[in-house]
Amino acid sequence: MEMEKRISLELRNKTPAEVAELVVDNCRSSDGEVEGLSDDYKELEFLSMVNVGLTSLAKLPSLPKLLKLEISDNMIVGGLDQLSEKCPNLTYLNLSGNKIKELSTVKPLKNLKNLKSLDLYSCEITTLEDYRESVFELLPQVTFLDGYDHEDNEVPDSEADDDDNEGLDSEADDDDEHTAGPTRDGDDDDEDDEGSEGEEVGLSYLMKDGIQDEEDDDDYVEEEEEDDGVGVQGEKRKRDAEDEGDDSDGDDD
Repeated sequence: MEMEKRISLELRNKTPAEVAELVVDNCRSSDGEVEGLSDDYKELEFLSMVNVGLTSLAKLPSLPKLLKLEISDNMIVGGLDQLSEKCPNLTYLNLSGNKIKELSTVKPLKNLKNLKSLDLYSCEITTLEDYRESVFELLPQVTFLDGYDHEDNEVPDSEADDDDNEGLDSEADDDDEHTAGPTRDGDDDDEDDEGSEGEEVGLSYLMKDGIQDEEDDDDYVEEEEEDDGVGVQGEKRKRDAEDEGDDSDGDDD
């Protein structure tokens, strides 16, 4: 796809002045020049044109707010003085995989006063003796070259750190939820167990009371039966005594 057409698609119904980030990697420049960009992209802060066949930056428009420029894997051999004129506030520049061979080619970058990170990886210039020391001396404002500082400390990726922190926070939240979850479930289980035990105890108690009541009822019935038997026997003795009395009176007569 041609660069100009790709840029128009990336606008996504926005005007150029509303675009802060633009990525057109792997499209094609018809003549090796920047196409489809204009001074209207005055709010652009990040621009990526990786592997688009660039050989020159002569037609790069004025982008005063541009902070990061990715133009790796192209065929740029020079003309970097255009960057200090059109993108004076650059802090990050990736020229990896281009045709840069000499230190003199990168010397114009000295005018990019805010440039902190420069990538020249896979450029022929990296094969020069004392390459890193020479670039740091030539461009004293640069802190990181090819991802490392002068003492070989790796560049901190703030965006990656933020993403990692968000991921850790998310995992921590998940862990807290998982930890809290079983605890609540455990409490529920304990409550259920206590409830079950309470129900079992209550049921056992009721059953015991029921059995005891039945036993008491049986005892009461037996006592009534005994009382009835004693009463019957008493009445029988009384009648016998009366009969004997009657017999005794008859004998006297």
